[in-house]
Amino acid sequence: MNRTFAAAIALPFLALPLAAGAQPTSVLRIGQQEEPDQLDPARGGTFGGRFAFTAMCDKLWDLAPDLSFRPQLATAWKWSDDNRALTITLREGVTLHDGTPMTAEVVRANLERYRSAPESNRKGELRSVTAVEVVDARTVRLVLSQPFAPLLAALSDRAGMIASPAVFQRLGADFFKEPVCSGPFKYVERVAQDRIVMEKFPGYWDAARVHVDRVVFRMIPDSTIRLVNLQAGQLDMLQDLSPSDAGKVRGDAKLRLVTTPGLGYAAIGINTRHGPRAETPFGRDPRVRAAFEAAIDRNVINQVALEGLFVPNNQTELPTSPYFNKALPVPGRDVARAKALLKEAALERVELELQVAKTPRDVQVAEIIQAMAAEAGFDVKVRSGESVSNIQAMTRGEYQAGIHNWSGRADPDLNISIYIAADSFQNWGKYNSPAFEMALGKAREETDPVRRAAAYAEVTSIYNTDKPMIPLYNTTWLFAMASRVSGFVAVPDGLIRIQGMKVE
Repeated sequence: MNRTFAAAIALPFLALPLAAGAQPTSVLRIGQQEEPDQLDPARGGTFGGRFAFTAMCDKLWDLAPDLSFRPQLATAWKWSDDNRALTITLREGVTLHDGTPMTAEVVRANLERYRSAPESNRKGELRSVTAVEVVDARTVRLVLSQPFAPLLAALSDRAGMIASPAVFQRLGADFFKEPVCSGPFKYVERVAQDRIVMEKFPGYWDAARVHVDRVVFRMIPDSTIRLVNLQAGQLDMLQDLSPSDAGKVRGDAKLRLVTTPGLGYAAIGINTRHGPRAETPFGRDPRVRAAFEAAIDRNVINQVALEGLFVPNNQTELPTSPYFNKALPVPGRDVARAKALLKEAALERVELELQVAKTPRDVQVAEIIQAMAAEAGFDVKVRSGESVSNIQAMTRGEYQAGIHNWSGRADPDLNISIYIAADSFQNWGKYNSPAFEMALGKAREETDPVRRAAAYAEVTSIYNTDKPMIPLYNTTWLFAMASRVSGFVAVPDGLIRIQGMKVE
């Protein structure tokens, strides 16, 4: 047995002796793929971090399985007649982990931090908010410069999480060292590349639905090793099961598989304008990127690497979504067209470095792409690395192309803009198209569902032409858990909500 594998499965949690009359501690051990970045809602940008936030930091409202928004820290919200103000009614009796009562002033301080703090990555999500007003102790009003329909979805995620002002005013950008929020679990410790530990917060406003005393998130990038840990009893649950392992879970009476169509997608993001690494035919010429897309077969990727469980796609929204542009169906593979486009660009062969996360699925997807693209004239070098390191490199512009895995949001704007809007902190390739920005701005202001769908169809048409990213497929979330775990409800955003869950 290799040493890495042995270390991954040989980490039991020691059972301590119970005092007389004490109840046993209920611990939920979750295996996750990705190492979180900073545990600060203002700074976080990884899917791995959102698992910790979901346990630690409640939002103003949360996403339900049917993709509606349901109350969490807010009990009601209402747009003004002109859609330029959003009035939010806050829940009574909410206490933060440091004992701070949640008031309208606490909420205002959080939203102002997200809007303006130097360390905040939430500025783009709240771009339209010009003021946060305290109406009374339980009411805040957000004033907007223009209608901005995606705001509700943004406030159902990190931009709507409420943390302790006393802590972030004291620590600023170092808030992640002592994160204090308002969720069902409070932070205990973090060991990088290994685990994050949280314990039940007794003052939680919805404590009756919390049946677990402690939650431990274990960072195990290899999906096969995560499954071995689950089978060995070292984990109670895992996220992002490899599609190739779904049959093993279905065939094990001690385990249970839960699946749900996801809002997320994988795409090849391209460095088009960020530093010297963008100065290549692939970065400069949309024809070369179109040739690359024509060289790949999304259906083959799905069948070979994903067991046919995912949804091949050339857009960010699912084909069943009203925001899917039906005028742009998913194209098939066309090697002859790929070669013709390269010839048109006066090229015969193109070298390309493709950066991916060091996970079996992403590496296999990249290797399939590498083989298919070679037939059309692309010499692809696959470079795999740890997720946070990859993001740091892309932030510096040190990449040509990379496979991005986005967990997805309920609003189409956040799925499209995250990687290619000019003001997005995750627009690592620095794509900047005036036509795209104008179309995106119009779509964001539209609140009528039919007109909004038409507006995003135009947005989709532009990025499908420019190809600053090439979507590959929409994700199906695969969760595996021990039969002793009950009460889990899957939501299309792929996050694990521990409220209601039990470990027998």
